[in-house]
Amino acid sequence: MNTPINDTRLSPHFKLTEFLNLKKYPENVPTLQDVANMTYGCHFLLEPARKEVGPIIINSGFRNEAVNRKVGGVTNSQHLFGQAADIRPKDPAQFPALVDFLGANPYTDQLLTGSGWLHISWNPFAPPRHFIRIGYYK
Repeated sequence: MNTPINDTRLSPHFKLTEFLNLKKYPENVPTLQDVANMTYGCHFLLEPARKEVGPIIINSGFRNEAVNRKVGGVTNSQHLFGQAADIRPKDPAQFPALVDFLGANPYTDQLLTGSGWLHISWNPFAPPRHFIRIGYYK
């Protein structure tokens, strides 16, 4: 029996659908490699962060090229490969703890913060750059 895309679990607390925004962008369908990359990010970054700060909301995850253009993403965005997510804690008071936790996580490739949200990226195929910029997005 096939599992509907909305029910596909990447980890205990994250579903594939949270990364796709299919209601707004029905064409935003990832490849199997993209799904594997998102699974990596969930297991090594998002699940440990959730354990530390509580529930996390994904504002933006995977974006195919068409969706990335529509939202004004950069042409080399890690979102294109399922290697990034723009997130925020469900409890806004936990934002500093989320930033601190992910900033110290050895799997963090990039951490860029905005006002109450952050961009986190990972790369299963290369050593993490650990590029951190607080207040990057104004």
